[in-house]
Amino acid sequence: MNIIVTKKSEKKFKGRYPLIQKEDLLDMPKSFSAEWVNFVDSNGQFIATGYLGEQNKGIGWLVNWQGSVDSLFLESLFLKAKNHRTAYEQDESTTAYRLFNGEGDGLGGLIIDRYDDFAVFSWYNETLYQKKEEIVQAFRKSTPEIKGAYEKIRFSNDSLPESQKLFGLDAPEPLLVSENGVTYATYLNDGLMTGIFLDQKEVRGRLAEGIVAGKTVLNMFSYTGAFSVASAMGGSNTTTSVDLAKRSLPKTKEQFEVNHLAVEDQKIVVMDVFDYFKYAARKQLNYDVIILDPPSFARNKKKVFSVAKNYGDLVKDSVDILKKEGLLIASTNAANISLEKYKKMIVHALEEKQVRYKIKETYQLPSDFKTNKHFEEGNYLKVFFIDIQK
Repeated sequence: MNIIVTKKSEKKFKGRYPLIQKEDLLDMPKSFSAEWVNFVDSNGQFIATGYLGEQNKGIGWLVNWQGSVDSLFLESLFLKAKNHRTAYEQDESTTAYRLFNGEGDGLGGLIIDRYDDFAVFSWYNETLYQKKEEIVQAFRKSTPEIKGAYEKIRFSNDSLPESQKLFGLDAPEPLLVSENGVTYATYLNDGLMTGIFLDQKEVRGRLAEGIVAGKTVLNMFSYTGAFSVASAMGGSNTTTSVDLAKRSLPKTKEQFEVNHLAVEDQKIVVMDVFDYFKYAARKQLNYDVIILDPPSFARNKKKVFSVAKNYGDLVKDSVDILKKEGLLIASTNAANISLEKYKKMIVHALEEKQVRYKIKETYQLPSDFKTNKHFEEGNYLKVFFIDIQK
């Protein structure tokens, strides 16, 4: 089956841009084929093989500019992805990392993470999910050391559970994994999340190395407290983890316990982050280090938060409760905001607060989160370590 792209879109697709939008197609099909399809230019010349599938971003992906997509091609993708991560495979201090990063490894719409001897597949559209058997078979041929796998359904579907066993052995609960020598408790079949966001491994690594040793750390939007645990393992004086989700309390306690750290030496607060800023200011609480890693978008009974509109407010609230000389670790995974725009938002907020500042470290995705040089928005993570003097 051939799909014709518009004249306007030919150039970007011939230049290896992989993501397809509705406006890129000359005629939008009434339904999406479950097969691999050929995308051609206005003269009928082959551009690439790919597929169409409704998902959170775009309506499909180009996959192979050299020919067709079959089991041999898929096996070669997985083998190449595995070879790219040899350093992680050989690193005994890190047993959890990304094995296959969607379009970065050549197949947009599929992500595979490794947790010790287990894998977690994330499917982002129904078309690719319908090809599950072919894809999983190719994966298992190239990665026989994986003992079992689970899958997450990250597209709208009423009939499928959001998480279920895919193949092989059952993973223990919790499954303890290592990262930079720190232990994390993970759950591979408990909803869409596992208990740790693997893209932050370098930032947690910096914390575990001792950049916050002897300091008081406030971890906002703390989830399961991974930044807090890394800070404590790196010798922080004390950590305070704040998150609105009730389950963040037992989950964060567990992360400290599996590292043999005394939970009573740390503070875990279940509270709206914006309320905590007010509470801390009222109680005259100050911190040496504040970590800000909010979701791209969040809504509660009181307000709607988006990084694009409200991140500067978080920065200003943080400055108010930082010590006279402090460190702000500002992070976002918002793909719709460029590194430069994100930096400007932070700088603007700091200048409004009339403080002196110096951005001393910058992080984006680690090497296991392989990105596609033709698809810049795929490198979504942006983290700044900022020294602030009030």
